[in-house]
Amino acid sequence: MPIRTATLAHQIRRNGERLHLATVSRAHSQGADQPASAHEQALLEERRLLKEARAQRQARAMLPKQKAVRLVKEAKPPKAPKAPKAPKEPKEAKAAKGNKPSRAEKLTRKAESLEAAKRAAKKSAKT
Repeated sequence: MPIRTATLAHQIRRNGERLHLATVSRAHSQGADQPASAHEQALLEERRLLKEARAQRQARAMLPKQKAVRLVKEAKPPKAPKAPKAPKEPKEAKAAKGNKPSRAEKLTRKAESLEAAKRAAKKSAKT
């Protein structure tokens, strides 16, 4: 299982604390001029490996990242044009409800009656 980058700094710090305790205990018990013990050597080796791993991760982080592939949409084939519709037949006039005249008929009748009134007034003035 890969070690997270955030845990390496913590592991290096913990290793340094243990290494310091081992060095101080050796210096107190045997003297500072004595060679390092096996436990101290193991801690030094572990510290070196942790620092190498951290350096590798930092170098890997500087490399360019792989970008996601852009999706290219395929062009759809053009649709065939629709056939023109046949012209509709003209609608038949609706049967009138009863004998009620339409608005157009009312207007024409009104215009005719106005003209007839004008003509009638002119004729009566001449006679």
